[in-house]
Amino acid sequence: MRLLKDIPEQSSCDYWAVCKAAGNLSNQAGTLAARHIKDGTLRLQFNREVAYYARGIVNDVAHGDKSAEQGLKDIKDEQNSLLSQSWEVTQKGIGVIAGAFQVATGAGICYGSAGMLCTFMGVPMMLHGTNNMYENGRNLLERRSNTQGPLRKGYHAIAKWRNGGELEGNMAYGAMDLALSIYGIRRMVLKPDAWRLFRYVETDYVRAYKTAGQSSLIFEGISNSLTGKSMYMEYRNDDE
Repeated sequence: MRLLKDIPEQSSCDYWAVCKAAGNLSNQAGTLAARHIKDGTLRLQFNREVAYYARGIVNDVAHGDKSAEQGLKDIKDEQNSLLSQSWEVTQKGIGVIAGAFQVATGAGICYGSAGMLCTFMGVPMMLHGTNNMYENGRNLLERRSNTQGPLRKGYHAIAKWRNGGELEGNMAYGAMDLALSIYGIRRMVLKPDAWRLFRYVETDYVRAYKTAGQSSLIFEGISNSLTGKSMYMEYRNDDE
């Protein structure tokens, strides 16, 4: 076993670089744990496991079992893995919340149009929202990413009937999801201060996005971007 004082000066600098990277990994793990793990015991266990892993790499470098370069690479790979898992959890959480918004918007369309737009816009939006909540919620709880809800399976069945496959069904599902979302933020809604005893007129209405808060519009944009990215990645993977 080599002591730190026996390590050459250049190697000693590399060693301290590994120590610093290990500390950054532990800090990152703590941040992500606070964000995603609500149970205190599980959060403590997760932080301890990452700290043990980082300390093990530092010890391997100090003992000469690993080079500083390999140690830094292992730490970087672990950081990327944690960030990837965090982003995946965030995406699924966004999917659940966006689905709930879709259900609420669909119900609002049915109520606001006195049922006239319910069949063509309200119900489809509520169905998509419910399906998105189911898929993302189950993926989140079961730590998976391939859940297919009943509505998506229906799209697959229609695509198969038209001599297509799951790719075509998923593209149609994603396209409809985006179309409904765009309609939802562009539909005409009553102005907050509109009030009449009898029939509302055109000037009493305004586009929905003009009454929505900035945070709601940003969230809607992120959700739509994730849907578009998912469609692009699936198309690219199928093409390969």
